[in-house]
Amino acid sequence: MRRQSANLFNSKTYVTIMKSTLRVKEYVREDGSNPYRRWFESLEAQAAAKVATAVYRLGIGNTSNVKWFAGIGERIIDWGPGYRVYLAQDGTSLIMLFGGGTKRGQRADVRRAIELHAEYKTRKAEAGRTLVKSSMGRPRRKRG
Repeated sequence: MRRQSANLFNSKTYVTIMKSTLRVKEYVREDGSNPYRRWFESLEAQAAAKVATAVYRLGIGNTSNVKWFAGIGERIIDWGPGYRVYLAQDGTSLIMLFGGGTKRGQRADVRRAIELHAEYKTRKAEAGRTLVKSSMGRPRRKRG
């Protein structure tokens, strides 16, 4: 009896590589302040570069290092005092809420991020209820 071996080189394998991209946005409060930007600009250059790299990786879809809880995510930058970036996901967008550092201040930072996320959701819901004019000239509620 003759044994047949499979010739792997004759088979065709197709691989589709999809680049997953997420839009990264910074949350701007109603008064125009930006908690994430204020924190980021206070960092030293080397720390800012580490944080910027982590945020870039989030933008290309690498969210494997994000710990999700209470509707927000925490991305720990394993450098220096352990900087943390707090974010929320809204569809294909990542909303940068706040940044912080040190394990000691983590509890307060998490509370602040949760508050900012609640504020973001409230403002988004209110914006979805604004009146818009239809093509017929009658006002109707915008759905969102």
